[in-house]
Amino acid sequence: MKTAARHVIVHGRVQGVGFRYFVRRAGARLGLTGNVLNRSDGTVEITVEGDEDAIVQFLGQVSEGPPSSRIERLDTEEITPSGSYRSFQIEGW
Repeated sequence: MKTAARHVIVHGRVQGVGFRYFVRRAGARLGLTGNVLNRSDGTVEITVEGDEDAIVQFLGQVSEGPPSSRIERLDTEEITPSGSYRSFQIEGW
């Protein structure tokens, strides 16, 4: 298992539609850790860590989002895993 991490900014209709809960469930189902939070500019920020293959699956699910969302794009950056997350959390709620 290769540990990897990504920092993701999600653009589109992603606030007020259950998107953070969708992201938390997707991450937890895939055994990933990290956090998700709404940003003041209307985007959602995600930090995710775990198995590289699981992250690829996770990003595919995030790019689809829940039915009430509309994903325009994901800005994704590879980052160094911190190892500081123990679960997948929603921040700012």
